[in-house]
Amino acid sequence: MAQTAGSLEKKANLPLRRYRLTLQGIVQGVGFRPFVYRLARTWGIRGEVYNASSGVCIDAEGEAEQLESFIQEILTRPPRLARISAWQQEELPPKGWRDFTIKTSMAGLEQKVVASPDVALCPDCRREILDQADRHYRYPFTNCTCCGPRFTIIYSLPYDRARTAMAPFTLCPDCAAEYVNPGDRRFHAQPVACPACGPRVTLLDNKGQPVAGDWLEQAASFLRQGCILAIKGLGGFHLAVDATNHEAVTNLRHRKGRLTKPFAVMARDLAMVQKYCYVSQDEAGLLAAPAAPIVVLRRRPATDLAPEVAPGLSSLGVMLPYTPLHLLLLQAGPPLLVMTSANISDLPLIKEETKALQELAGVADYFLSHNREIVNRCDDSVVAWRLGETHFYRRSRGFVPAALQLDLPDGPDVLAAGSDLKNTFCLLKGREAFLSQHIGDLATVETQVAWREALERLQVLCGCRPEIIACDLHPAYFSTRLARELGSNVVGVQHHHAHLASCLAENGITEPALGLICDGTGYGLDGAIWGGEILLGSYNGFQRLYHLRYVPLPGGDQGARHPWYMAVSYLYYYLGPGPGTAAARELFGRQGPALEIVLQMLSRNFQLVPTSSVGRLFDAVAALCGICLENTYDSQAACALEEAALAAGDEQASWPPYPFALTGAEMDPGAMIKAIWQDLQQGVAVPVIAARFHCTLVEMLLQALQLAASFTGLRGVALSGGVWHNSLLLEGVSRELAKRGFTVYRHRSVPPNDGGLALGQAVIARTTWKEETAPCV
Repeated sequence: MAQTAGSLEKKANLPLRRYRLTLQGIVQGVGFRPFVYRLARTWGIRGEVYNASSGVCIDAEGEAEQLESFIQEILTRPPRLARISAWQQEELPPKGWRDFTIKTSMAGLEQKVVASPDVALCPDCRREILDQADRHYRYPFTNCTCCGPRFTIIYSLPYDRARTAMAPFTLCPDCAAEYVNPGDRRFHAQPVACPACGPRVTLLDNKGQPVAGDWLEQAASFLRQGCILAIKGLGGFHLAVDATNHEAVTNLRHRKGRLTKPFAVMARDLAMVQKYCYVSQDEAGLLAAPAAPIVVLRRRPATDLAPEVAPGLSSLGVMLPYTPLHLLLLQAGPPLLVMTSANISDLPLIKEETKALQELAGVADYFLSHNREIVNRCDDSVVAWRLGETHFYRRSRGFVPAALQLDLPDGPDVLAAGSDLKNTFCLLKGREAFLSQHIGDLATVETQVAWREALERLQVLCGCRPEIIACDLHPAYFSTRLARELGSNVVGVQHHHAHLASCLAENGITEPALGLICDGTGYGLDGAIWGGEILLGSYNGFQRLYHLRYVPLPGGDQGARHPWYMAVSYLYYYLGPGPGTAAARELFGRQGPALEIVLQMLSRNFQLVPTSSVGRLFDAVAALCGICLENTYDSQAACALEEAALAAGDEQASWPPYPFALTGAEMDPGAMIKAIWQDLQQGVAVPVIAARFHCTLVEMLLQALQLAASFTGLRGVALSGGVWHNSLLLEGVSRELAKRGFTVYRHRSVPPNDGGLALGQAVIARTTWKEETAPCV
């Protein structure tokens, strides 16, 4: 029977006992076997430990008291990177073991072990890399059981060198001695390597020809000169330039075709991060965590950071070096580098050298590559510290493929395909949910191929054979098509119901709750585009209690790309055709014929889809204020509007909300739109308008929630959807709900945006599926 760590049942009168334990979870690739070995020696335990598909197996024999202490320490104080999700214990007759050994790994039929995420460089390896007297000095692939590649190099389990990208590299005598020495921290560290036997770095020009000289000195010199380097890292290639070099960053933007979307940077150390950003103790902890994510921080004013790194934003995404290669580059070259994913437009992250040379020849000046294969591509994770907890923008490297433990009954395996934007998929096996790494936008054939490859690999790693497939209800989604290609047992899940279920699942809530879902786009049950909903629901189903009043969305996807389309729609709808048309021409006359086409669409009711999206409301107000007329990246207008509100300073929270109405089941912002138009006519400052808009939205949502609570009797509220990345909205609504006696459920383990959607799809499909099914292959 599966158990969690707890006190063992004592059985007296047996001088010698023997137990067989099987541990599941993240227990391979994290130094578990050497940990058990050393612990056995400490407590005088005899037996063996080995890796198997079912987990880590321990056959332990000893005196009763010592054996109990040995087992308790394993369960309560495992290695730092280990996560025990369940364990089984079986008492056997004593065998008379003479010593304790680490046995060769065994394969099995039932897989209950989980591959470890990649782990950032540890302090011990860092010290060796910088120590001239150490044989790992300046070696860019140094690692041990506490750090290094895991998920990105593994093909299958059990986690042994032969099943990883390190298989081609034969250990030299020194590394072999460390590998087999139970007292060494590299004991059974599968990626162990050194300059004599491990992977090697090569520096190439953009024609693929080797560059003469020391690779590190040359690469550092090129970066200082303002060159763009494509760097093969842990989960794919990055493009890197000196983040303080205006010309270099501008060059990168033009060559990559990424004109305004903010770049992330990598800093040499925490002191360098503090030079450019304000860093709290909690944020410093996120930066230094084993996952080493990008952390979104508040920027300091008046630094030498090139303004093109994050144009128009007061925040900056920062990470610390998480591989030896990064550490060496930042020690030798510029101490702050732009480090952005190497891909073109919305194509997948590049992980192969040949492909990088083909696709990035016109972008990168030089290529810093190596001969260790990247098996599983994996983008950087992005987080922030909000309201005393981790807030995910993207969950990927450092977290995947760690499972989320759910409060669910056992059931058939499920694959949830996710959404089309910010795609991740989810495999639900037993009570564990495995979300994939960030896949991205599924609009391209290449990304769909990457989705299939990632699915095949993750299914192998977690031993999942889906009997049910869940997908979005949108009939035109690429993720829906991918799901239906895999089998016939497909469950369609409404987009915002999935958002609600995702938040409930990670908070362990199985009872009905209210859901405040603020999103950009989601296919509604009535064929409209939803995105501003108050739902009552659980995994079994939902009711829509309130929604933002429908406004026509002109041009479909084009309307989402051009916020001024929505501004024209709001003016036309709420001011009336005549005044609305005049106002639109006054504000957006420079759009010329395009404006007239949008006005004709509205007047003729041609190709219009009604939308209740809060994201589109943000677009409209940002365009009305003149701060964003085109979304060159997702949520650009919403980010600009938040920045404008933040510019109001400490006074932004004191501005009174604009008027609005709650009519029937609708939250109606019409009076607010009219008031904003009047403020614009009177020359009111944009930061004031933006601040009042945020205050209005908070108050409108709160009043609607209070009404919903009054007739449902529910006081638990789940906040989900991409709009909850807005810090003013998240903090304002959370704070006021708590004051009014509500229990607030927020996302802490997956993003509130579509990157967490698949989790909700999976638990809904598992809960609602009632028919006999066959495995999908």
